[in-house]
Amino acid sequence: MTGIKTTGEKKLMLFSGRAHPDLAEAVADELGVELVPTRAFDFANGEIYVRFEESARGADCFLIQSHTSPINQWIMEQLIMIDALKRASARSITVIVPFYGYARQDKKHRGREPISARLMADLFKTAGAERILTVDLHTDQIQGFFDGPVDHLVALPVLADYVGAKVDRAKLTVVSPDAGRVRVADRWCDRLGAPLAIVHKRRDPDVANQVKVHEVVGDVKGRVCVLVDDMIDTGGTICAAADALFANGAEDVIVTATHGVLSGPAADRLKNSKVSEFVFTDTLPTPGETDLDKITVLSMAPTIANAVREVFEDGSVTSLFEGVH
Repeated sequence: MTGIKTTGEKKLMLFSGRAHPDLAEAVADELGVELVPTRAFDFANGEIYVRFEESARGADCFLIQSHTSPINQWIMEQLIMIDALKRASARSITVIVPFYGYARQDKKHRGREPISARLMADLFKTAGAERILTVDLHTDQIQGFFDGPVDHLVALPVLADYVGAKVDRAKLTVVSPDAGRVRVADRWCDRLGAPLAIVHKRRDPDVANQVKVHEVVGDVKGRVCVLVDDMIDTGGTICAAADALFANGAEDVIVTATHGVLSGPAADRLKNSKVSEFVFTDTLPTPGETDLDKITVLSMAPTIANAVREVFEDGSVTSLFEGVH
């Protein structure tokens, strides 16, 4: 006989960086596994050290790390962890990135700019990642930057079902905060049976996070408007869009976004906004200073865990979102 036969079974191992341990623990609970014990710390000069306390040889390894602030530190930590798994003879390495850093830099708007989202994909590939599992990329085209499978999960079912159960659908209008979100807003309309409106914004190309004019396209007078976006960073754009809706006669405004980045002045803007509720998922940790009554955080752990299970069992991730895309 040539060769050796083994009777070993496949083994799933879940690893986590230090960026968002609560989400990692929630995903582990959904899967019914424990996170692999990991020793990680920073040297005095800021360099990161990582060592896994269990053997990963021959295992299907899933490494979860969300790119929250300080974003560059957690990206680097994840790359180092991928390299450690590759050198530990992991059978496969799937990177779970609930929030993909640098996703907004997905194309050149002006000359001499980088395409940093593509650079991120190259870094993952070079480090040793074979597959990426992520949630609501800023644009779908980022999937093509990675030379390997990309499982693009969506938070729409979680967010839309929450809103649909809370609001009188007869009075509901789904609003896209800009032209780039219209396709996503359309899916919301299909799921909730609601009409669509659009807030058309004009940006100042020379000032970051600065919007000059908002115009509302569609009937929002006397309606409960749901503004849908993929992320809220400083909160300026979405709060200004909400103000435009109120100025056009909206009865109430609810804001939903997959990723609550909430940088800088976001806490004050959300607190002082006339918006009745901000609904996020837990792809990013919610900063403590934004712990407001009007913020609701929904869990993506069941969705991520189901996708991990499908990948591990050679099933279909797409089947989890039939009719959503």
